Amino acid sequence: MAKLGKRTRAAREAFAGKENLTVEEAVALVKTNAVAKFDETIEIALNLGVDTRHADQMVRGVIGLPNGTGKAMRVAVFARGPKAEEAQAAGADIVGAEDLMEAVQGGNLDFDRCIATPDMMPIVGRLGKILGPRNLMPNPKVGTVTMDVKAAVEAAKGGEVQFKAEKGGVVHAGVGKASFDEAKLVENVKAFISAVAKARPAGAKGAYMKKIALSSTMGPGVTLDVEGAVSE
Repeated sequence: MAKLGKRTRAAREAFAGKENLTVEEAVALVKTNAVAKFDETIEIALNLGVDTRHADQMVRGVIGLPNGTGKAMRVAVFARGPKAEEAQAAGADIVGAEDLMEAVQGGNLDFDRCIATPDMMPIVGRLGKILGPRNLMPNPKVGTVTMDVKAAVEAAKGGEVQFKAEKGGVVHAGVGKASFDEAKLVENVKAFISAVAKARPAGAKGAYMKKIALSSTMGPGVTLDVEGAVSE
């Protein structure tokens, strides 16, 4: 059996016996033990009582975190003419049409968010098998298929987070950095939980939020008191 390092042992000891914490307690614990040599991401995972195989139980949405994510987002925009110019002026990292489609088909996926104007969807649709599994496919439900590319680019750059329930009903996202003040992390965590709660689908039966856990990139996770976290 591999010998645990000092940092790992210390983290496990700090988390031992602690579960169902308040948001404030969980943030303090995770932040204090995020001691890697880089600025760790604070990550949240929610286990939902939904079956994503059914369309009426799919959970997806978008939330502009009040204090941003701390991550520099690279944004690609499918647009032509004035809308392409608008995207570039708003700070998009990659802008194009057929040329961008060919780049993606060739394996160039150096972006975190993909936005498209409606007229570009016949082109973007050809990339479904590439963008879909990476949760990069533009979708009008989360504001990434739009004529207002300026607002979409600025939102993505400003800390907007998309979420979608994966197989097993799990939703996860980064909600800030370990370097953030505790109060800002708490605010972000509560905003994200609230957004997922409001996205409850019509087909969900029984308990919707079954488990919520918070962790840092390199640290252990801790569970939150679901009822308390949702009611705040």
